[in-house]
Amino acid sequence: MTTIRPKAITLNKLEGYLEIAWQDDRVCKYPLSELREACPCVECRGGHQFMGREFDPTNILVLKPKRSYTLQSLEMVGNYALQPSWDDGHHTGIYTWEYLWRLCPPEEMN
Repeated sequence: MTTIRPKAITLNKLEGYLEIAWQDDRVCKYPLSELREACPCVECRGGHQFMGREFDPTNILVLKPKRSYTLQSLEMVGNYALQPSWDDGHHTGIYTWEYLWRLCPPEEMN
């Protein structure tokens, strides 16, 4: 995959979604609770053996959130990722641009 980068990032806390407009003109709207469930950190994945693309969700919208989550803050990590801090205290997930691009919900479901 070529290096894809966002053109714009919008966090809508009121409606509970993160929207990213990508350089390839794709626009992705990520529901926050499902984004929390898709956390790529080793703790959320259940160990190092579950890291890697083969364990990434294929459709973020089919994830069943344990509860409703809200985002406390969203920080840039260098020029390659976002790091959210969630209301459940979790803050170790680093969502790379590539990971977020692959997580983009299907357009017909947005």
